Amino acid sequence: MIDFFRDMAVNPFLLSGLIAGLLAGLACGIIGPYVVTRRIVFLGGALAHIAVGGVGAAFFLAYAFPQHCGWLEPLHGALAAALAAAVIINIVTERAQEHSDTIIGALWAVGMAAGILLIKFTPGYQGELMSYLFGNLAVVPWSRVVWMAILDAVIVAAVLLFHKQFLVICLDPQMARLQNVPVSRVNLVLLCLTALTVICLTQVVGLILVIALLCLPAAAVARHVTGMGRLIIGSTLLGCVLATLPRIAVYGTPVSPEAAIVLAAGGAYLLSLILAALRR
Repeated sequence: MIDFFRDMAVNPFLLSGLIAGLLAGLACGIIGPYVVTRRIVFLGGALAHIAVGGVGAAFFLAYAFPQHCGWLEPLHGALAAALAAAVIINIVTERAQEHSDTIIGALWAVGMAAGILLIKFTPGYQGELMSYLFGNLAVVPWSRVVWMAILDAVIVAAVLLFHKQFLVICLDPQMARLQNVPVSRVNLVLLCLTALTVICLTQVVGLILVIALLCLPAAAVARHVTGMGRLIIGSTLLGCVLATLPRIAVYGTPVSPEAAIVLAAGGAYLLSLILAALRR
């Protein structure tokens, strides 16, 4: 752990990776409680895997049409795919409630398969793909940190604006409809914010493991606090700790920091279960 802070003076990526972890912890800490309370963790996983299709599309378009799409980065494709998936999933859950889980599962599989297929059609070795699938805290450019800061600002602003509506639809959607709350539109905003959070967490744990940070901190804190405000504060603090401390702890060891973060999140949730059982 001491080596991490000592080497930070000569390796700027250590600082950028640490800030990226804090930004990711902030995003998952704010949106995670709504996702857990609304019980849409499955939808968050679907958004993450469908975003793989956007990554593949960005790689392919940048190669096939360099004059028009050469500026495209995988992050742009992932963001566009995740937001498009949020809109589609919202429509599906509203109009086909009986079969929505089947349709969402199909979108999950097809989106990821399309991304892998497009990457296969892109010549050359796409080493950057691994960082989007499994995260890469070792090399986080400052441009990516700026991206994450912008996404966090959008998430915070939207939550401040829609918190009451989110709270109503999370606790009692039927009552929300009786109170003339536009449930469909508020659901869409929540899913879009979940998509932004998924993209924000990509650099830390990747699209494949993103669901761990999205739900586990909030689920762990939810067993020990009451009220959405306390839950958001607690899950944000825990998310920031989980996204940074394991990365520092395993520095200089063969252990992958991304895997360490996910395992630490799982351990925190298991510990919360044990403490809740002992308290009962």
